Amino acid sequence: MTGQQPVSGLELWHWRNQAIQSAIAHDISPVEVDWLLQEISELDRLNLRLESFKAWDQVQTQISLAELDQLWQRRLHDRLPVQYIAGVTPWRRFKLAVSSAVLIPRPETEMLIDLAVAAAERSGLQSGHWADLGTGSGAIALGLAEVLTNATFYAVDVSSEALAVAKTNAENLGFGERVKFYQGSWWKPLASLQGQFSGMVSNPPYIPSDTVLTLQPEVVQHEPHLALDGGIDGLDCIRDLIAVSPAYLRPGGVWLIEMMAGQADTVRELLENNGNYCNISIHADLAGIERFAVAYIKNV
Repeated sequence: MTGQQPVSGLELWHWRNQAIQSAIAHDISPVEVDWLLQEISELDRLNLRLESFKAWDQVQTQISLAELDQLWQRRLHDRLPVQYIAGVTPWRRFKLAVSSAVLIPRPETEMLIDLAVAAAERSGLQSGHWADLGTGSGAIALGLAEVLTNATFYAVDVSSEALAVAKTNAENLGFGERVKFYQGSWWKPLASLQGQFSGMVSNPPYIPSDTVLTLQPEVVQHEPHLALDGGIDGLDCIRDLIAVSPAYLRPGGVWLIEMMAGQADTVRELLENNGNYCNISIHADLAGIERFAVAYIKNV
């Protein structure tokens, strides 16, 4: 969104009140209205809470009131996620650009960063090469780059549209030099670096094909199915990552993924049966769901 569009404070105040009522009527959190206004205008939380802007002659907004209302109607009736309307989402300490080419990063995925850092510190893996496979918006690679300051990151995605968003985020956040982007499927673009990676992190598609269409309309209708659909049992991509990663990770290297509820036992079994992994652990998210798997490549 570009350009400044002045609107009177009174007009915006009326729009906000109507938007809050319509959100409640459509079972959407009214908090979204104020979050969106903070993203597309000069208003802050205090202005909105006190409604002091009602008396302003002008409020600068990035889009016209007509455009804002048009997009809000899409939120209500097409279930367009508010993050796609604003073009950004908060994640960790970042503000990430998002579009319908990428999944909206979820708060629970932030734990992948914490698990990766803990593994790196425990095993001396803070430097060297790290891979974020299926990077999407670049959230994981950038989250890791912020804390593992001596490592180089390789972010891979099969979607050129997703990579364009991820590159924008890397540049905006000052990580353009330390995060390298590659288009392709999983490890394939990194074939020249086999055996050299300290760590691999991935939030792959893991939802069973039949389940994808039962998800919230915001997800089904607007988020990329390529990043959601993990095949019949949801584990196609995870199986591939388990099978191929030992060729790319160095001995002692760490392998981390996000998965969905109910997959932990199978993922653990797949890792054990592969024979190349050790110190396999499953970790729950803040809701108590077994969401993450961590494993290490055996030292030969």
